[in-house]
Amino acid sequence: MTSTLNATESSIKVDGKFQNQEISYDTKLSQLWDMTKMYAKAKRKEPAPTKEVPLLSVSREQLDSIDTDSVFRLGHSTMLMKVDGKYIMADPVMSERASPVQWAGPRRFHPNPIDVDALPVIDVVIISHDHYDHLDRPALKKLDSKVTQYIVPLGVGQRMINWGVDADKVTELDWWQEHQVDGINFAATPTQHFSGRGLFDKDSTLWAGWVIQGQNSNLYFSGDSGYFGGFKTVGEKYGPFDITMIETGAYNDMWKEIHMLPEESVQAHIDLKGKAMIPIHNGTFDLALHDWYEPFERAQSAAIQHDVQLLTPKFGEQVEIHSPGIYSAWWREVSETEDLKLTAASAQ
Repeated sequence: MTSTLNATESSIKVDGKFQNQEISYDTKLSQLWDMTKMYAKAKRKEPAPTKEVPLLSVSREQLDSIDTDSVFRLGHSTMLMKVDGKYIMADPVMSERASPVQWAGPRRFHPNPIDVDALPVIDVVIISHDHYDHLDRPALKKLDSKVTQYIVPLGVGQRMINWGVDADKVTELDWWQEHQVDGINFAATPTQHFSGRGLFDKDSTLWAGWVIQGQNSNLYFSGDSGYFGGFKTVGEKYGPFDITMIETGAYNDMWKEIHMLPEESVQAHIDLKGKAMIPIHNGTFDLALHDWYEPFERAQSAAIQHDVQLLTPKFGEQVEIHSPGIYSAWWREVSETEDLKLTAASAQ
């Protein structure tokens, strides 16, 4: 397990726990009780899609034929990128449920656009943090034989090594550290979140966003984060970005410190000096109290207000980084909510 030292503002640990830069986030028992009551009283129109979510299957042949830098959204925050001819995956979550077990917990709204067996050799897998909807142990076990290298935040690599991943394939980075693979620069950047997979390991591993700098493309992947001043710092240090992939889902006012509201996600994109934004962390699992389609609607409204180019590809749809297309508001065609059905009909 290696680490490349190039830090300017590295992370801080207090009593063995990693800390955020701007806040100290800790869930109290009173907050948990408030959340429980809120979940019990919640009235939603569509917690999950009632129709089939549109999806484009991705084939190995299709991927190998691509000669332009491109990204594919496979689900939730799982992204497949082809940059400089190299395959990069971010937060590969491909199991049926985002959960410690596969017989309970949030279930997928849609299949994977490509099976693990059909994937090419993945040159680099990046992980943002160790939560179950970002670090999928069963998927990693299936994927591992195809992965050349993992680049992950501090502590996450040791988890993976404990699961059987070869330590020589793992590079752990602190915030602001960089690591190059075949001319592509990967930089771990601060986010405002937390970590942990059980009752007693909170904040024992680090969380991060990722900069991916190729010869012709510059990308940003947010992982999970509340809105904070760090996005401007990343934008000043590494921007502008051709595409930002920004968390836009599983939010609520009660936990906005660690999950941005959609309007904040669009502002983060602006802070990062992004040219086009893909809203991620939505459309695959029910992880909060908003309707499944709400993140798209709110992000789109904010993007129009701020003149931001918002990209909303269907799962499995190719996005060419330097010439992205115009993508439909596909969620309106899927939704049974009356106002969205009317909006979809008027757009045709």
